[in-house]
Amino acid sequence: MGEAAGLLDIEVAYARPDRQYVLKLRVSPDTTLLKAVELSGLLQHCPEIDRQAMKLGVFGASCNPDQLVKQFDRVEVYRPLWHDPKQARRLRANKN
Repeated sequence: MGEAAGLLDIEVAYARPDRQYVLKLRVSPDTTLLKAVELSGLLQHCPEIDRQAMKLGVFGASCNPDQLVKQFDRVEVYRPLWHDPKQARRLRANKN
C-alpha cells in the first residue's frame, strides 16, 4: 500500500525484559536502518539505547546501520548481551 505512494511500510522493533516495542512507519525508499530507528521515536522512549553502540538487524540478521530499508522490513534494535552464551553454557556444564 505504501509502496504505491512512493513510501515503504516498515516496523522498528525493540524488546526490553518488561516491554516490547513494535512501531509501524512509512518511510521513503532512501531511509537507512539507523534513520528508521530515529524516525520511530524509539530513542526517546528508551533512553538506555546507546545510539553510538546499538546493533541493528532485519528479521534476525545483523545489518549495517547504513543499509537501506525495503518494503515490509522489520528493523530490530538488539540489546547488548549480559553474558557470553558459550561461557554461560560452560559454567552450567561445569556445575553438573
